[in-house]
Amino acid sequence: MSVHLALFVHLLVSVVGATIVRMCGRYASTQTDSDLRAVFDIAETVGDEIPPAYNVAPTQTVRTVLERAPKDEPDADAVRQLRSVRWGLIPSWAKDVKIGSRMINARSETITEKPSFKKAAARRRCIVPADGYYEWEKRDGQKVPYFLHEEGVLAMAGLYELWRDPAKEDDDPDRWLWSVTVLTSPAADALGHIHDRSPVVVPADLRSDWLNPAITDLGSVQEMLAAIPEPRLVPYEVSTAVNSVRNDSPELLTPVG
Repeated sequence: MSVHLALFVHLLVSVVGATIVRMCGRYASTQTDSDLRAVFDIAETVGDEIPPAYNVAPTQTVRTVLERAPKDEPDADAVRQLRSVRWGLIPSWAKDVKIGSRMINARSETITEKPSFKKAAARRRCIVPADGYYEWEKRDGQKVPYFLHEEGVLAMAGLYELWRDPAKEDDDPDRWLWSVTVLTSPAADALGHIHDRSPVVVPADLRSDWLNPAITDLGSVQEMLAAIPEPRLVPYEVSTAVNSVRNDSPELLTPVG
């Protein structure tokens, strides 16, 4: 493969392929920070507010909910934060950020075993808020887009990681890059005809435990995942305009027909 062709393939996977062939690879997030603070009982907000996004794609900056001790008080109680991170997890051992475009999702069945996710599963669990997500059904040789949602904010389970950029100086405030991946599980029968996997959606009564960084036992993490019920999502067909990441408008959520 030539250098130019390899670069093209990498860009195609990063911008298009990762968002169509993977689940969950595109979603909508239009809630304001004020909305999210109320829903998730946020104590601290980090980073500028992100404008409403109707077609969130991998490598973009997204809002996440997590619990972490204050930066200057590592032994203090964890504080629930609303924080901006990059979508596409970058393990601490990665040589560069490119790997993130291939790690937008993690199978919930194996996060306590895989080296890329094991440490984050123990200490860095989070929630990725969304209005809903897009998925493509294979129908008559074509890929038909659907929007899947439920009443209220979709609290997708995630893992976050911190990556130290070796190109930046120790005193550079941007030397640490925060990133996130969305967990998936086998889809329920009602949604399996669209895609065989769906995001893990954390119900309100299990969110405190999921976010609690004091729960570090991987067996306990597996038990939490096993206790999360299948999401009751409502799918409807939407326009193929969502296929392009360049399109980002409220019309993308309009049902076809």
